[in-house]
Amino acid sequence: MNTPASNSTIRLYHVALSPFCRKVRLVLAEKRIEVELVEDRYWEPDSERIRRNPAGKLPVLRMDGRLMAESQAICEYLDETHPEPALMPRNPAERYEVRRLCAWFDDKFNTEATRPVMNERVWKKVMRQGYPDSRTVKAGLGAIRHHMDYMRSLLEHRRWLAGDVMTLADFAAAAHLSCLDYISDVDWTHSAEVQDWYAKIKSRPAFRSLLADHLPGVHPAPHYALLDF
Repeated sequence: MNTPASNSTIRLYHVALSPFCRKVRLVLAEKRIEVELVEDRYWEPDSERIRRNPAGKLPVLRMDGRLMAESQAICEYLDETHPEPALMPRNPAERYEVRRLCAWFDDKFNTEATRPVMNERVWKKVMRQGYPDSRTVKAGLGAIRHHMDYMRSLLEHRRWLAGDVMTLADFAAAAHLSCLDYISDVDWTHSAEVQDWYAKIKSRPAFRSLLADHLPGVHPAPHYALLDF
């Protein structure tokens, strides 16, 4: 049972293989903000996600005396209140590009790749909802390759996805790909550029807690926690 938190305790209510939770975890870790991770098994009847967030979504961050929801809003709040290291550029045009790419991964990539593959390969098993639909999985895997092609086109002209410095856009993309990599559904041979980019992200100290994740009943791929993959 969780003990009551003091007003100064920062808590993140999350689930391990959620890209949205992972994006917030990466930002918290990159900015060296100490946080208590509290797993919310939202599919179980005693979940309090609706009480914490009427939208019923994770993550929820308890910080500064309030409960905050929506991963993008949380991440930008953290970047504004803890400005070092900066994850959003100062230039408006550059900030636009970061937000555009965050939306790309959290909306388009999630709809076409993360959600269908994870739902079929992971959450159906965890929630005991039957067997995966092979056609849905196949379509999702194809979408991953198409998105990797788009990422490669960006990385051919940039050091990072949104420009020459690492930003929240990189964390958003890595959060989605890391969930899929956990179940070995990313073909890294498809793009050396994307693999090199992910290796840089994966080697950051902020990524360590993600590499230690383990969802009961769903074992990570053998290479998942390896920096040399």
